[in-house]
Amino acid sequence: MPDAHVIHRYLSRYLSLSTLILVLGGCGSIHQTTQGVPAIEQALLQQETFTFTRLAPQRYTSLDWPEVLNAQVLLPNTPGVERRPAALIVHGGGWRNRGPADMEGIAEQLAQQGYVTVNIEHRFSPEYRFPEQLHDLQQAMAWLHSNADQWQVDVERIVGVGFSSGAHLISLLALSGSEGPLAAPHGGEHTRLAAVLAGGLPSDLLKFNDGRLVVDFIGGTRAEKPEAYTLASPARQITDQAPPFFLFHGSWDQLVPVDHATDFYQTLNAQGVESELYLQRGRGHFASFLFRRSAIDAGIAFLNRQVQPDSKSRQKLYPSG
Repeated sequence: MPDAHVIHRYLSRYLSLSTLILVLGGCGSIHQTTQGVPAIEQALLQQETFTFTRLAPQRYTSLDWPEVLNAQVLLPNTPGVERRPAALIVHGGGWRNRGPADMEGIAEQLAQQGYVTVNIEHRFSPEYRFPEQLHDLQQAMAWLHSNADQWQVDVERIVGVGFSSGAHLISLLALSGSEGPLAAPHGGEHTRLAAVLAGGLPSDLLKFNDGRLVVDFIGGTRAEKPEAYTLASPARQITDQAPPFFLFHGSWDQLVPVDHATDFYQTLNAQGVESELYLQRGRGHFASFLFRRSAIDAGIAFLNRQVQPDSKSRQKLYPSG
């Protein structure tokens, strides 16, 4: 198989945004950024990697939580580092099945980059409805903060990572803010994320027909619960206070059409939020996850840029004083 070739060029037709065309072994991807040059192009060619320690499954829910939920935690071995970033990771599965094992490879890759990774379970629909899954993520963030000293986590450098329904939940967490209907009763300052890596994101639930997965998650159709559909749609919660987003999506995704990603990206850009969009040409929903390595490499480079101590996004989320 021939070596991958990378071709750079900028195309003005994409909303005057810089667009990078990557041709990888004959399979093309379109990489857009609001910041001129994608983070992957500024990353070190030889970056230090770390070994890590895998903890036994950790219960992150309180004793009075409706269901016992566990997290898989990886602790990087980073001698001489006082505090390190962390990643809250959420699996896909249509809000109704699957588990953290699906995200294990991504968690390991992040741990090798020096992130403490918290790869969580959440409650499933239809037994549990929106916003109960979001509450699980908010509880996981509270638990992560409570372990920050023990695990040497810098709580100002926690990022979120998810695919498909997991991308939906982590994006909703990132956009819920510390006040308002999505923040109550389990949210607050502790739920802030420094950046998000989201793949196959169903960003606007109002775009879907009344299929079983979404109806089971919300607990009714669009006609029956329009306000819940709006509240549960990350695309409809974007403000200029949103953290930076890296999005990857298959251009042939029939389960979550690609306009969920492109429209979300354009809304972020309109709000002045730093973001990158990595479109995997010719790949559907599941193929975009199975053959994700180049997208994840670019996404982690983006996260790394956001968690640098002098990053503009960090200063925006956590102003001094």
